[in-house]
Amino acid sequence: MTSAHVGAVRPPASGPTVARGPIPSRHRRLSRWARLNSANLMYIPALALFAVFMIYPFVNGIGLSMTDWDGYSPTRSNVGLANYVQLFRDANFGTALRNTFVYGIGSTLIQQILGLGLALLLDRDAWGRSFFRAVVYLPALVSPVVMGTMYYLVFRYNQGALNDVIGVFGHDPVSWLSDSGFAVAIIVLINSLQFVGISMLIYLSGLQAIPDELHEAAALDGADGVRLFRHVTLPLLLPSFTSSCVINLIGGLKLYDIVQVLTGGGPGYSTNSVSTLIGRTYFGNQAAGFAAAQGVCLFVVIAFFTVVLNSAFDRLRVRQEGGRR
Repeated sequence: MTSAHVGAVRPPASGPTVARGPIPSRHRRLSRWARLNSANLMYIPALALFAVFMIYPFVNGIGLSMTDWDGYSPTRSNVGLANYVQLFRDANFGTALRNTFVYGIGSTLIQQILGLGLALLLDRDAWGRSFFRAVVYLPALVSPVVMGTMYYLVFRYNQGALNDVIGVFGHDPVSWLSDSGFAVAIIVLINSLQFVGISMLIYLSGLQAIPDELHEAAALDGADGVRLFRHVTLPLLLPSFTSSCVINLIGGLKLYDIVQVLTGGGPGYSTNSVSTLIGRTYFGNQAAGFAAAQGVCLFVVIAFFTVVLNSAFDRLRVRQEGGRR
């Protein structure tokens, strides 16, 4: 062995060296997609629940509306659009649809007027305002069935509280709930009074979001109370108007509990809403297919009014923003 071999230093033995290449572009894309959409993945459980409990029953209801199913039989036959043709020929459905419009639009108008007035009154820094806010909102926490029962004891013919008061003054009792005109008006009034607290809270939140500097600047320019409300407060409450009107209108159009407890849709079919008529058609007449067609029609009506109302408020907001510029 030569000296060259003795002095040579050999590198430590090791395994084969593996060259690491760049990460494949597909993996980089997946990693980047996961980072960007990690928040969106959180929507999947909610979307799954929405699909199971909302979309599937709605699609199933549309299919059911094209059958002659009675709600109990294991068999059903496809009848096409026959239920919808019968729907628009049915006088009872026409009455219920008209009442639904009255309940929805009438309740919405009353709730906006009372809710805005109460919000303006209780927005002031006065003694007891928190107590009165709670009193106004409290009926909204009561079940509509309980509320309907309470007012039934007020308006019923025999031993009703209102007729007892009328009798004290020597007048004959009035059949408040046996007259369809009176009954529809009473239902609108009760529904409005029960849920006016929701409108009040929406308008209160809108009023408290308006900066005081805007009112002070308008007051320095000479705006009095009416002009201040019209040109400053009212335009800034437009988002509150949108929320309150849509919520109240949807609630009024699908009104069921109060109608069912107070009148049961009677006398006859004269005070039915579409919601109560669906129940009578399904359980009373054992016509589940026809009831499903009524439900689909109610959905279309509510969706139409909601889209129209939102579009109208959107156009008004755009017009206001254009006027400010």
